[in-house]
Amino acid sequence: MKVDKRTRARESALQALYQLDVQGPELFEHLGQFFIEANRDDFVRQLASDWTKGTWGNLAECDKMITDSIIRWQFKRLSLVDKSILRLAVYQLKFCPDIPPKVVINEAIELAKKFSTDKSGPFVNGVLDTVLKKLGLRDSNDMSRATNDEL
Repeated sequence: MKVDKRTRARESALQALYQLDVQGPELFEHLGQFFIEANRDDFVRQLASDWTKGTWGNLAECDKMITDSIIRWQFKRLSLVDKSILRLAVYQLKFCPDIPPKVVINEAIELAKKFSTDKSGPFVNGVLDTVLKKLGLRDSNDMSRATNDEL
């Protein structure tokens, strides 16, 4: 099955954010090499790099939005994978107006299904729906179906 370039970029950004969370910001200087090794496509590398740097650069704001949107859970108890997925998605919802919110949420759920536990997809969906409402964006249920080009 062929994976869309934007999906590959999200996967790489997720992996980079996870590594940054585990190893610390000193890893930043090595991210370029990581993206080169992970992707042959220049578009995928650049997009993954942009999203990773954007998310990391707005980490405090993204983490606050996540913390404020989690119900009956503590931010510090989130798995590092789920935290990275949510950070990337919140960054995209807040700072990437060119990406439809429904696409951001759908892609985050798919990342959770692929890289995390069975319960992560619904959890990520719930948190991001709350973030979407806090940002004043249209409810994801009201949005038209995303096309493959948007994904």
